[in-house]
Amino acid sequence: MNVRNLVIGEALVDIVLDSTGSSAEHVGGSPANVAIGLARLGEDVDFACRLGRDERGERIATHLRSHGVTVLPESFGDLPTSTALATLDEHSTATYTFDLHWDLPTIPVPAGTGHVHTGSLGTILEPGAESVTKALVAVREHGTVSYDPNIRPGIMGELEPVRTRVEELVRLSDVVKASGDDLAYLYPEESTEAVMTRWLGEGPSVVVVTLGPDGVAYRVASEPGEGRAPTAARTVVDTVGAGDSFMAGLLSGLLASRLLGDPGARERLRSATLEDVRPAVARGIATSGITVGKAGAYAPALDEL
Repeated sequence: MNVRNLVIGEALVDIVLDSTGSSAEHVGGSPANVAIGLARLGEDVDFACRLGRDERGERIATHLRSHGVTVLPESFGDLPTSTALATLDEHSTATYTFDLHWDLPTIPVPAGTGHVHTGSLGTILEPGAESVTKALVAVREHGTVSYDPNIRPGIMGELEPVRTRVEELVRLSDVVKASGDDLAYLYPEESTEAVMTRWLGEGPSVVVVTLGPDGVAYRVASEPGEGRAPTAARTVVDTVGAGDSFMAGLLSGLLASRLLGDPGARERLRSATLEDVRPAVARGIATSGITVGKAGAYAPALDEL
């Protein structure tokens, strides 16, 4: 029987306006990508976000449902659906304007939820960030938590409060995935290895850092040392959604190994070795390798791996 997963975070519409005045709209948002990625890999996924009762909100909800994601009713509110406007100049260089609304109410964690994932803007922006914390605290009594900071410096605000908030969520998490860029922004004076080691001492059992073309590095709480895995990308069309695809693959692999998703999983994960988590890292490498070979935030199905 599949674990019931809850993903919490933003879903928005990306509006791309080119130099000729033509525009195109696409569904976006890092947590939304993770929710779709998990569902495509055969997991049961509920999603809590904040959508307006408008055409864009319905479009996002329809897109999520078409991939097997259940959108919780608490996701709909009175404010407009969030957007990110990317204006391209004649050299296709983009400047961004965001219209974000994150008045997420308290989310009742659905009965039977064994794992909650969160990350990105929704963990930082108030007033909704408080609701994210409440859900993580609630699920820790009977399940597990994963977190991807997915830092966006131009939107999240000043470094010090962002770093404080990231560390708060790290302490509530069992699995943390970050990018090398995330760590360089948060801790410019520290090595990746030092940050991973410190985070492991603060609560998580597994910390993974994605390094773009250099693959991933990962560490576990149960033993010293570090695992490494190379990228599986053969061709790169674009890197949109690659980190989210890796996150979905990693979580799917950990769920398959029973290292996430039930009251005993936290202890099993706490004693897991690098070799124990290697298959899950490999699944994340495989999913992201497929994603970068296609345009946009493509989420592969399990039979594509």
